[in-house]
Amino acid sequence: MFIADTHSDTLYALGVTHEQHPMITPERLKQGGITLQTFALWTGRDGNKGDYEAIVAAEMEQVPGCLAKGLKQVDDPSEAMEGENAFMLSIEGGEVFEKDLSTVAAWRQKGVRMAALLWNNDNQLGYPAKHGDKRGLTDYGVAVVKEMQRVKMAVDTSHLNETGFYDIFAKTNHAPLASHSCCKALCDHPRNLTDDQLRLLIRNGGYVGVNFYPYFLSDDGKADVKRVAEHIDHICQMGGEKIVGFGSDFDGIEVTPDGLENPALVPNLLEELRRRGYTEEAVEGVAGKNLLRYFENL
Repeated sequence: MFIADTHSDTLYALGVTHEQHPMITPERLKQGGITLQTFALWTGRDGNKGDYEAIVAAEMEQVPGCLAKGLKQVDDPSEAMEGENAFMLSIEGGEVFEKDLSTVAAWRQKGVRMAALLWNNDNQLGYPAKHGDKRGLTDYGVAVVKEMQRVKMAVDTSHLNETGFYDIFAKTNHAPLASHSCCKALCDHPRNLTDDQLRLLIRNGGYVGVNFYPYFLSDDGKADVKRVAEHIDHICQMGGEKIVGFGSDFDGIEVTPDGLENPALVPNLLEELRRRGYTEEAVEGVAGKNLLRYFENL
């Protein structure tokens, strides 16, 4: 089965905090049958007020080690083959694009296939969901999104505020994805997507990778495999069976759902979907084929 995960912070854990026991390891990816793991290049907690260039450079320095451990780097999800363990690069923080528009194509040439416009800090592109700011994308932010679309780099709206999210649909020409987000109807957190946002993604062929962070899954921060499945099911019940998948946030979260502590246990989530009556075709879609479809149409 093709299984994909659209967000993790493993390169930061390895290259910046020097985590000795990361959640994601080649062995666990193999045990869980993860065909494609996305590794984010996070610009750091301080955004453009920090040394984001040094942070991203330290994360990039971990890529050769991943290759040496048997992981395969791919430029497109379609290049990841079942039975292998591949990774693809993303960016979390549009600070790397602030100098000028040419930086978008430059990062695309380095293998980055998706990028979140920001994390929890304002930047020259827009404003985060965390702060409740009502301003939308800046003019430069819109220009960056259009350039990303031109070079076939997926626009990631996780962490982006609602106004900025709607700007992408109103001012540009391709549906974005949310690499690691959950449903606000089930957990009222600023980082989660409203049903109206989900309807837009469903109607326009976007994508949502459901986050495994318990505090995005439940108001009390308690979650298990069943709770993750409930968020997936909510999107499916809205008609989003073909646009939903996994965005674990492994190595970027300090707690995990019971039964989903690392990628080796992702089969538990697949079994929970089957238990809920999902057909094998639907399970395969959520596992990874929906992501393949999104990129085919990018």
